[in-house]
Amino acid sequence: MLNVVAVLKAQPGKEKEMEDALKAVLPNVKTEEGTLAFVLHKSVTEPGKFLCYEKYKDKEAFEAHTKTPHFGELFAKIGPLLAGEPAIEMYDEIASI
Repeated sequence: MLNVVAVLKAQPGKEKEMEDALKAVLPNVKTEEGTLAFVLHKSVTEPGKFLCYEKYKDKEAFEAHTKTPHFGELFAKIGPLLAGEPAIEMYDEIASI
């Protein structure tokens, strides 16, 4: 399994707009066959900082996710809201409970 951790920071005053845009994509992501989890988090100590934890069946499922229309629409919407580039890291899952 492939896990993706994305950290996004909204510009000051754009936090709610960013949160709404991220939440709005969930119904579409839920329909993706190889997407096993897509969990959104909001920092309790840093306003406007969001973490997306994503779990995919494999790299191909992640690549399919990035090619969906809703993925492109999300980044078109949040691009102007971002304070800098998102930090995106990928991990192979080796154990879990």
